[in-house]
Amino acid sequence: MNISLKGKKALVGGSSDGIGKAIAIQLAKSGASVTLVSRSEDKLKKIVSDLDTSVGQQHQYIVVDYTNFEDYKAKISAYFNTNTIDILVNNTQGPAAGNSLEKSTEDYQQAFDLLFKTTIFTTELALKNMMQNKWGRIINVASVSVKEPLSYLALSNSIRAAVVTWGKSLASDVGAHQITVNSILTGYFDTQRITQLNATKAKQLNISETKVRNDMEEKVALKRIGNPEEYGFLVAFLASDNAAYITGTSIPIDGGLLKTV
Repeated sequence: MNISLKGKKALVGGSSDGIGKAIAIQLAKSGASVTLVSRSEDKLKKIVSDLDTSVGQQHQYIVVDYTNFEDYKAKISAYFNTNTIDILVNNTQGPAAGNSLEKSTEDYQQAFDLLFKTTIFTTELALKNMMQNKWGRIINVASVSVKEPLSYLALSNSIRAAVVTWGKSLASDVGAHQITVNSILTGYFDTQRITQLNATKAKQLNISETKVRNDMEEKVALKRIGNPEEYGFLVAFLASDNAAYITGTSIPIDGGLLKTV
């Protein structure tokens, strides 16, 4: 199967590291011009300079802080004043770990702004051009925890579930415009986020980080942690014409971690 995104323009959130970076790299390899979004300008500059330009793509980046919604809103609005996109990947860093008893109402509000408000706002801006062109791809990076909540990720469990159900609703509303909306339920991937979460868990349980990782791998049917590059392959497919009849779905990419059907 040949996946070609030549001539398409993509915006990828949280793309200076981990899954977001892998997505950006794969979309560029598939021919798309990519705009990266993150708060780390040094990393963004380096990634943009390394992205594939073999079919004349033009890549760029936006420096934003997802935790400051008003700042994010201003910078993303300015971007869309002079740019349009065909592919939107909604992705941000995750909120702080902790169980439901450890989190306050304010914590949930901050997580809502980080994960939900930024997603809704960016999507509203992106949809204008997609609806005019009768073509678009909206891909939400979510988590397996919306199906099987993880006790130490109460904020992520709650707000990402809202993103997934919103995405399902949106898919029905924009389908007539040939715009697809899909959510990806992310399992364990070899990223900085996993390393940080494992370090916290190891400290809480008074065990080694190696033990935490080994236990994590044992829960996965394939007995390994995912490579972010593998995530990029799925997103590139969903962004392509090959996936034109796939919408309103929540697709796990977890190596067989989820036990539910």
